[in-house]
Amino acid sequence: MDNNQDSNQQTSSTDVSLSVSQDSKNLALLLWLGTIFFGFIPGLVMYLVKKDDAYILDQSKEALNWSITALIGYVAGMILAIIVIGVLVMFAVGICHLVFCIMGVIAASSGKPFRVPYALRLIK
Repeated sequence: MDNNQDSNQQTSSTDVSLSVSQDSKNLALLLWLGTIFFGFIPGLVMYLVKKDDAYILDQSKEALNWSITALIGYVAGMILAIIVIGVLVMFAVGICHLVFCIMGVIAASSGKPFRVPYALRLIK
């Protein structure tokens, strides 16, 4: 019975990736790459422009939520820069931003939905 459940889980996860078109995967990949360099702008543009594609809409919401979370972290780090800890906070947020965006790129290239673990879910 466990083998049957495992095969059902494998087919359901591959069905999700098969239902996403290659164009959607490419746009989501560019979205996460753009988020590394341009912050919230690619997520906002995709969120406003590509409302017809469910995968792009989902990933643009996630990228936008993460960008807003990172921006809040950077602002908190700037405020805390009055004392030395703010520099460390900004460094930690920068490393998290890079790592989570790369994880988003990897997930988007295979068509899997990606959720950033520590993002504030402001846009639903």
